Amino acid sequence: MSTLSPAAAKRVFLILSTTRWLPVGFVVGLFTLIARERGLTIEQITLYMTAQGIMVFLLELPTSGFADVLGRKPVLLVAGVVNVIAGVAYLYAHSFWQFALAAGLMGVYRALDSGPLEAWYVDTVHEREPGADVHGAMSTQGVLVGVGMGGGALVSGALVAWHPFKDSSALLLPIQVFVALCVVHLVATLVLLREKPRTEGHLRSRLAGSVRETPGVIRDGLNLLRRNTILRSLVLVELFWVTGMMAYETLMPLRLSELLGSETKAGVWMGPAAAGGWALYSAGSWLGGKLADRLGLVRAAIVGRIVNGLGVIVMGLVLGPVALVVAFLFTYTTHGLASPAYMGLMHREASSTNRATILSMGSLVMQAGGAIAGPLLGVLAARTSISTAMVVAGVISIVGFVCFLPARRREKSLPTDVEDTAVAPSQG
Repeated sequence: MSTLSPAAAKRVFLILSTTRWLPVGFVVGLFTLIARERGLTIEQITLYMTAQGIMVFLLELPTSGFADVLGRKPVLLVAGVVNVIAGVAYLYAHSFWQFALAAGLMGVYRALDSGPLEAWYVDTVHEREPGADVHGAMSTQGVLVGVGMGGGALVSGALVAWHPFKDSSALLLPIQVFVALCVVHLVATLVLLREKPRTEGHLRSRLAGSVRETPGVIRDGLNLLRRNTILRSLVLVELFWVTGMMAYETLMPLRLSELLGSETKAGVWMGPAAAGGWALYSAGSWLGGKLADRLGLVRAAIVGRIVNGLGVIVMGLVLGPVALVVAFLFTYTTHGLASPAYMGLMHREASSTNRATILSMGSLVMQAGGAIAGPLLGVLAARTSISTAMVVAGVISIVGFVCFLPARRREKSLPTDVEDTAVAPSQG
């Protein structure tokens, strides 16, 4: 489907992965803090964020179906436009419903963006090397994503501390930079990503054809999920993992603000903390690729998920801001540890005709799970404490390791020589 060689496609994949995640580094924790600064309660913050999960739940499979039928690039371009609009909406949000609208638009973006770039790259590789595992490239991607987000977060914290525009919130400038960098990513996608049309004819006929074919792609993906126990279990992992992730992405800035007594101080701390976290995420992602080669994909994924959940529990138990940041750094390291193995397992269960749809199923469950877990954790935090909610989230995240057991049973049933090939493939 691509006009680029696998090597060139890998370069584009890594560049666009970096430009896609660099802007996010500027706003790690800031959407939560600025909502708190503008008067929203913890319960309102965790509730408005469900708008993102709801939109992803409604649109994830239809948009991934379009990506599989119409092509990856058109969907990514539309996603980039929506992302810019969502960022502007966050800049001007002051009420609960305005924040909910911004979160909903971000959900539309996440639904459109989830899967197409990765699917485009994997399909390009498989054109020349059918069936090749790609966890090595995913590991490199994780490193670059971590570096990009870490660098963005570090600059973001410096911008909050600098606060050059005294007539506006110190948290506002990093969000403005976020919007500008999202425009850069949109332009980079337009210029760098090359793809042959998946259907013949003019755009109108291609759109009409994709509308007709998308329900079939979705139906086939759901049927595969129903028939494939391993894939179904892998997708369900996201339900447990996102509960833990809510602790270190949503509750962490609020807990830090609670300990420091100020949203602005928390914003200053979050910059270096997130930078360090994503730098260690890069190291964890690199180690995750090595761990997958040594232990195999399944066991590496299990180890990564368990230690990540333990990190969340420690975040809930510590009593000071420095200890909280240290626990946060450990948790983000383990956040990267499991990703290469997990994505490698997901790609084994997909083909070029349904890859974006299969990847989107995992994202759909994650976002839907977050839409449920977020408000529940918010209520728990309001009724008890943020620390208690963090500990509960970590325990739930750890329990999710059972979802890897079907893949592990299949792995153990294979002959030794086949198992070595299937579990620990080379990174070529």
